[in-house]
Amino acid sequence: MSAAPAVPFAGSADPSPVAGFVRQSAAIAEAELRKLGRDPTELLTRAVQPALWLIVFGGVFTRIRAIPTGNLSYLEFMAPGVLAQSVLFISIFFGIAAIWERDLGIVHKLLVSPAYRGALVMGKALSAGLRALSQAVIIYVLALVMGIHLQFGPLALLDVAAIVMLGAALFATFSLCVACIVKTRERFMGIGQVLTMPLFFASNAIYPLAIMPPWLRVVARLNPLTYVVDALRGLMVQGGHSAFGAGADVALQAAGFAVLLTFAAKLYPGLVR
Repeated sequence: MSAAPAVPFAGSADPSPVAGFVRQSAAIAEAELRKLGRDPTELLTRAVQPALWLIVFGGVFTRIRAIPTGNLSYLEFMAPGVLAQSVLFISIFFGIAAIWERDLGIVHKLLVSPAYRGALVMGKALSAGLRALSQAVIIYVLALVMGIHLQFGPLALLDVAAIVMLGAALFATFSLCVACIVKTRERFMGIGQVLTMPLFFASNAIYPLAIMPPWLRVVARLNPLTYVVDALRGLMVQGGHSAFGAGADVALQAAGFAVLLTFAAKLYPGLVR
């Protein structure tokens, strides 16, 4: 069990609240990424699931041509959905780390520091986004090996990275909100497991909205993962397009993240009670 990281906020002398918020968020993100540096095997284990989805599930459904995907092969259609799923899975259990930190006393140290509560949450959301970028690298490597035609231009890659980070931040802050409410690892794990599969299957990750029954189409339009997939499909795939428009996808995700960040910042001190 690793020792608690030092609290980097005492004696802040930032010239503005914005600069202080940015500096504190970056410090939290850096501390989170140091944990990943001590145990890089997490990145390797995270590669197994997307590989199975693309190689096994994608390979089978490409052969039977059971799902209409327009001018895209099923693997091309599915690759952005698998990336979005990986982003969801890497972020939705982020809240359990906050519960562990509370039990180790780290949260107490952070809360008695002069840091902005929103910066504590933003830093964790940022670290979730940076972790999720590793999943994008895995998907692109698999795409090269499997002959999936993705966009590899610098602008497209930067846009994909931005969407991945925004989606991960959205789900990580949602996860922190849940952790602050339930407060125990056992309850959190149960809720996390209940949420992940419905979010994935009630989205456009592995089949288009057009073939869904009407009730499921309504649910999918309320599902934030749908807009992560839609944005990625328009940016990643050669010949792919966004059904809702990239601007709408980004705006909805950003609005959801802003709301969840506000709630998580208010709830975070209650995690220790």
